[in-house]
This record gives sequence, structure tokens and C-alpha cells, in this order.
Amino acid sequence: MGNQAGGAAVSLLSPLHILVLMGGWANEREVSLMSGNGVADALESAGHRVTRLDMDRDVAAKIREAAPDAVFNALHGVPGEDGTVQGMLDLMGIPYTHSGLATSVVAIDKELTKQALVPHGIPMPGGRIVQSDDLYESDPIARPYVLKPVNEGSSVGVAIVTEDSPYGNPIARDAKGPWQDFESLLAEPYIRGRELTTAVIDTADGVQSLGVTELIIDTGFYDFEHKYTDGKTTHVFPADIPDNIAALCRRYAERAHKVLGCHGTSRTDFRWDDSQGEDGLFVLETNTQPGMTPLSLVPEQASHCDIDYPTLCEMIVEDALRRAGKLS
Repeated sequence: MGNQAGGAAVSLLSPLHILVLMGGWANEREVSLMSGNGVADALESAGHRVTRLDMDRDVAAKIREAAPDAVFNALHGVPGEDGTVQGMLDLMGIPYTHSGLATSVVAIDKELTKQALVPHGIPMPGGRIVQSDDLYESDPIARPYVLKPVNEGSSVGVAIVTEDSPYGNPIARDAKGPWQDFESLLAEPYIRGRELTTAVIDTADGVQSLGVTELIIDTGFYDFEHKYTDGKTTHVFPADIPDNIAALCRRYAERAHKVLGCHGTSRTDFRWDDSQGEDGLFVLETNTQPGMTPLSLVPEQASHCDIDYPTLCEMIVEDALRRAGKLS
């Protein structure tokens, strides 16, 4: 691993034909296109032949025709992050990056993720599943609370409901909340405090966490706009937090990665109420397909660890080939 100061990247792998799968039709399509094109550029700079594929309903036929050595899955959301694409590629016998079918099914579902992680000593907020129509009768839990779709990423459809929120009390049917396009929602207690995140990568030597970033936003909360709009969020790495909290973030992120069965890379997000010390740290979710855009946190943390962007992309491909038994 190393940081390439300039010029062409130094490849870790023999030249390969890698198909970068991106786009699709999920809410995160544009982010996926940015991730995919960034990855494709990086792999080309390392000397690989790259096929870029904007996913459509003929995706299987197009992948079969391209006959790549591996697929770099740069999709976000459904169907690229929920096990659908993973199952297709399993049946086709083509190595692919990131997590497999079973892990993807569990990790995209916030309630299933809780059921998997909490018994392993990973603290997560409580809460309950609620149908969107039920919100207009009464609050599902005490305010303040967070509403989020059960199986979306990038904070799509997320809202914070407080005593003085504009949604009404109880929530009005004409409130136009961001959750209205989703039937099943997770209501969680709102954790006051700071937004932290830790990336994890698989290496030949095992699972490695890269550090802790604090996300400081201008206004509101770390929603889709703040994640993907330059200047909306300040990334502080390493986070200015006590050593014991940083160590806990890294430990929980690595444990979540292992318990869920993640591969390639993942990113675990936290809220930390700094008035409560270690008891105030909670895992919000683990992302199995974290963004690879210029503003994304995994490439940023890797860079601080002297892993440049092309090397990071190759490490993720290398992990896929290793799991498939195709790494020479």
C-alpha cells in the first residue's frame, strides 16, 4: 500500500478486465454514477481495461457479453445494495466487489441490522417499525425522534421530529415530510451530539479500520444534501475526540464489519453524545456500499492512511478475487 505522488498509479494486480457497474434506477443513481466513474478512472490509471455499465434491465446479458474478470459494484441502494445484484452475479459465477447476498439483505434493512449487531455488544438506538399512515394518528415514540426508511441509504427520506418541528403535532397528512414515499419506517430516539464515521477495509492481513472522521455540518443534520454538496459539511480527520472514544468507534466498526460478514469495504456511522462519555456512543448503521465520490469518506480516510485512490480501488478488487479463489 502506498500513496502515489503523481503520474500513473502503480498497480497491485496484473492487468485485468474490470466492469464497473453503476447508475441504475435507485434514489441514489447520480451518486452511483459519480462513484462509478471515479472508480473507473482510477482503475484505468492503474493499467486495467475497464468497461463502464450503467445498469438497466438487460444488465445480465451485457455483463455476460463483456465477460469481465471481475465486477466492481459501484451501485447504491436497491437493487445493487440489497442482495439482488449479488445473487445475479453469484449465479453467473463472476467475482464482484463488496459484500455478498446474505450480508446485503441484512445490512440494508435497518431493523435486521439491529437484530444482528446488538447481541454482539454493539450499541444502537432503540425504536420501532411504523407504517407511514400511522404517523398521522400519534407519535410512535416520544419526541424528539428520527424517522427513516427501513431500507434506504444516504439519509434518503430521513426526518427529525421535534416538539417544534414544522410537521405538526400529531404529524399532519399535508406535512410533506421526506418519508412520504415510503410505507415502512423506523422510528428511533434522536441522539443529541456529534456525527462520527469509521471506514473499514479488507486487506490480505485481515480487517483494518482507517480511523474516525467527525462530520460538522452548516445547518440541520447530515442528510443527502450535506453528504453530496461541496461546502455543506466539514470533515475533520482525525476527529478531535478522546482516544477511548476513537478506539471504541474503530472496535465497533470492525466488529460490525465481521458480524455482518462485510467484504471489500464498509463504513459505520455513529452519533456520540459527548456529555455521556462511552455510554453516549451509538452505531446508527453500517454501509456495505459506501460512496466512492470525490467527497466520499472511505477514499478520504484511506488517503490519510497513505492509501491513494487507485490503490484503494485495486485493494477492493483484490479482495473480490481472493474470495473467489482467482487471485494468482
